Amino acid sequence: MRNHCSLPLLLAATLSLSACSSKKVEPEMYTGFLHDYSVLSEQQSPSGQTVLSWVSPALKRGRYKQVYLAPSQFYPAIKPSARIPHSTLANITGYYDSALRSELGKVVPLATQPGPGTLTVRPAITRVATSTQGLRFYEWLPITLVAAGVSTAAGIRDQDSEIATELSLEDGSTGDVVAAVVRKGTGVPLDNDKQVMTADNVKAVLDGWASDLGTSYTAIGQ
Repeated sequence: MRNHCSLPLLLAATLSLSACSSKKVEPEMYTGFLHDYSVLSEQQSPSGQTVLSWVSPALKRGRYKQVYLAPSQFYPAIKPSARIPHSTLANITGYYDSALRSELGKVVPLATQPGPGTLTVRPAITRVATSTQGLRFYEWLPITLVAAGVSTAAGIRDQDSEIATELSLEDGSTGDVVAAVVRKGTGVPLDNDKQVMTADNVKAVLDGWASDLGTSYTAIGQ
């Protein structure tokens, strides 16, 4: 007897698996942390990633002699869960702060507070989540497509670890925004939908963001 997979089930499996993990933040994911998203445009980061960013003409070379790095925050607040516990969230912001401090400290003196001649960097983590990985090219064959759908339903398919950030760069005296960045990344995948996500899953992403910011500052801020 031949087993048939119903068309609705097949379509559901296809749609649930086919979403690719894009590195670009879509407008529906904007959080309101930044004052104005309309000025953002697609740019290429020093590491070659697509980001949304804006730099004011006011951010002139030599204007700022030091940088104040505000503690990173979750915006909006992220509620801990069984898969992303409070310890993971705390370690993510702690590591992000450390990475930014390390990379910026290589290229500019760090200040302990905002003030004249100081650029304030305010970072926010706007998303920490997991999602089922999209289909690989060989899984589009009908027989493997059904198997992929079954593995998703059983929760045994690999899960992407996703994280996003928004950064506001502000004049330390006036508070005026002089640059902004919005970007996201995908870290080390999880084995299934039961594995707990840790900061280790996204450390490489955070390192890349920090490195890009340091390199960008060298190019436009000094």
